[in-house]
Amino acid sequence: MHIVVVNRWPRFHDGPRWDFSLGRFEELIDHDRHRVSYVVDPVGATGVLADPAKIASLVQIDDVNDFEALRDAVRQVAEEVGPVDRLVAVSEFTLSIAAEVREALDIPGPRPADVAVYRDKLRMKETVAEAGVRVPRFASCADRGAAVEFARSTGFPLILKPVGGAASIGIHRVEDEAALTALLDQVDTADYELEEFIDGAIYHVDGFADQDARIPFMAVSRYINDCLSFEAAGEPLGSVVVQASPLRERVEEFARRCVSALGMTSVPFHLELFLTPGGELVFLEVAGRIGGAEVPYLTEKLFGINLFRPWLDAVCEGGATLPPRVGDPSGGWLIIPKPGGLPARVTSVTSLREEFGTIWRELVPAVGDVMEPGGSYDAVHSGRFILVGDEATVEEDIRKIIAGFHLETVPVQE
Repeated sequence: MHIVVVNRWPRFHDGPRWDFSLGRFEELIDHDRHRVSYVVDPVGATGVLADPAKIASLVQIDDVNDFEALRDAVRQVAEEVGPVDRLVAVSEFTLSIAAEVREALDIPGPRPADVAVYRDKLRMKETVAEAGVRVPRFASCADRGAAVEFARSTGFPLILKPVGGAASIGIHRVEDEAALTALLDQVDTADYELEEFIDGAIYHVDGFADQDARIPFMAVSRYINDCLSFEAAGEPLGSVVVQASPLRERVEEFARRCVSALGMTSVPFHLELFLTPGGELVFLEVAGRIGGAEVPYLTEKLFGINLFRPWLDAVCEGGATLPPRVGDPSGGWLIIPKPGGLPARVTSVTSLREEFGTIWRELVPAVGDVMEPGGSYDAVHSGRFILVGDEATVEEDIRKIIAGFHLETVPVQE
């Protein structure tokens, strides 16, 4: 079988960083049994660590999200090595473009219509709503006038978000009609939607959907703060794994209904939902990929499951087997975002590893490091922590870390 991997991720294989350490293509795809080629961008090239003698072809392009460039690169690989049997893409931002290339070159695997149920936020909510799942009221912004009428009838605040976005990038909480019309002037309305604002705690469910859209493994977690506050307001973001309870059982059944309704098969998923003050569960959104931030590393630590393995086994080997879940562990993670006024040099930073026995991993910048703007959850932030322990203790420690963490910087002249 000829497998082409599209990679835009680096690999940190030494030092304190653990980012992308689980997506080890050289270990998770049998390079001896299969012909394995890579299409990468400059950053992704640093993440290809397979023995060069075992790589059938490697093509580097400027942007793996440029459809024509990616299509032509895959076509070049096919001409050099032979027909492509599988096109592998594991980043949220390459799922759709890879599906388009599969369709254009007639490569087996998910097509744009298959991917749309977990990439197009309008399509996914329409689909789960048809199955009787409660979703926020929503409307496309393609018709600007209709979007404004939806806002008036639904009431403010509302959430304006990209239909195909991820990581809360480009999302706005809209407080009134004047703010909405101003924002609609700034975006491509064809690519945006409006959603009813739902008040409540946000949970996420991370698992794997098998070939029959059943879920052999999932873990339920509760956010501490939320992704929008992290992205837009620079607030800390954390999460804690929920241990056995009637609520967890409700959330697990909710996830089963959503995954089944969407027909998600042979794919990991990251599902987010609200728990309202009245106890109602409301669908937020789902992604057909492994959860971001520290989710995959904590999942492997607690449950011994690297979700990349069943995903790549399902794609490359035709099936996946997950080990049975053992015990009822908990843990959590916390990211304290970068300060403002970057670039800046770190003059003082708090290490809390010795103070909290629950901390498994800690990543803080060193004194003298220059912090640069940019980056998402995988950046070197003010502080990143992964914790292990019982649910209540981990949540308490996360809140204590937020309160006690301290970092000082001085501006650096550009």
